[in-house]
Amino acid sequence: MLSIGYLAGLITPLWLTLGVALAGALYPGYSHLDHAMSLLGAHGAPTQGLSPLINNFPLGALFMVFGVAVALSFDNRWARLSGMLIVVHGLGSFGTGYFSCDAGCAPESPSASQNLHNLAGLAMALSLLLASALWVYLGRRLLGSRGFSWLSLLCTLLVLGTLPLMAGALESGHGFGLYQRINYGASLLWVAALALMLLRRERIQRVPNHP
Repeated sequence: MLSIGYLAGLITPLWLTLGVALAGALYPGYSHLDHAMSLLGAHGAPTQGLSPLINNFPLGALFMVFGVAVALSFDNRWARLSGMLIVVHGLGSFGTGYFSCDAGCAPESPSASQNLHNLAGLAMALSLLLASALWVYLGRRLLGSRGFSWLSLLCTLLVLGTLPLMAGALESGHGFGLYQRINYGASLLWVAALALMLLRRERIQRVPNHP
């Protein structure tokens, strides 16, 4: 059963890519380079109803299933914490989908829905950032993989490094979509890599007489 959870984590990058591409194609004038992904589900957007159904909600479920699988895979408390952080990320995905941002997603006087959308988005960002940071240490200790530890560090630093770029692009109005996709893409790359490592670990453990 755990392998189903691992597969859920593995397909998250592909699911998001296809979902955002589809919603963006149905939104006239939408720019993947300049516009936030949240704009696809913003109040009054032509894809307001569709985007959460094909992006936020299914992705939230995938993250939660994967997070539970990670938490159940280890006796280590930090590994279990990382799994619960991934579950929090999934819950945040539901929150950002259910609470639409206001038109344009950057109003001077945000509504309650906008504020809740922002809080859910903050929970999403912090949860995966902390989870990947934990595996900088856990990768070698629990998986025997120095490479995965380095990948976790790289993805964590990439997420942190794109934050000021996103802030600058938000002010200029250009490039935010690109930096956001790099930022979130790094986190999803880490999730998929962890899923692959766990699938490999499970396969090895199934081999008879494996030490």
